[in-house]
Amino acid sequence: MEWMIDTANLKAIKEAVDMLPVTGVTTNPSILKAELPFDYEEQLKKIRLLMPGCSMHVQLGSEECGAMLEEAADLRALLGKDIYVKVPVTENGIKAIRLLKKRGMNVTATAIYYPMQGMLAVSAGADYLAPYCNRMEQNEIDFGKAIGQMRDMIDLGNYPAKILGASFKNAGQVVRAIDCGAHAVTVAPDLLRSALKSALVTDAVAAFTRDYQRITTGE
Repeated sequence: MEWMIDTANLKAIKEAVDMLPVTGVTTNPSILKAELPFDYEEQLKKIRLLMPGCSMHVQLGSEECGAMLEEAADLRALLGKDIYVKVPVTENGIKAIRLLKKRGMNVTATAIYYPMQGMLAVSAGADYLAPYCNRMEQNEIDFGKAIGQMRDMIDLGNYPAKILGASFKNAGQVVRAIDCGAHAVTVAPDLLRSALKSALVTDAVAAFTRDYQRITTGE
């Protein structure tokens, strides 16, 4: 199971790397925008330095295939050959995924709302598929069923692609995505940490601490 963090906040990344078993970080222009002002390239390099040995997934901002290829090449030059470029599964995106894979680049297929999008991305060679779980649910699309269908294709065809659940608003969605077959999830750091800070957990730990003091000190 791979746990990734969906953020561009440097403080949150530092805390998550120190505390949680994270294996990667995902960003997109909307997430980066929340951290303005900054220099775009410098911010990406800072994120990269904070997560050595982890995967980094960066969303392309272009829509046309040629522009996607150029932007992906720039990102690889800036951040290293093991970077994952996030490509939306559109007509131009599918074409770009095929060409990027021929150039030896790592690709995360994004903006997935429907199983067929994911299946096409798998066939095009994408390394990760990122279904937008909360957005699918808001549009009355059963993201759990969609993940299960994509997972069936991956398993039956023995494809190397992995499903990376994304766009979560609560822990229940995260658990369901994993239960339905996601290999990985990318979650806002605060949402990940919320599972460790509930009142139920806090009360249980406090009770253990009180009882430990009693049995070790007699108080």
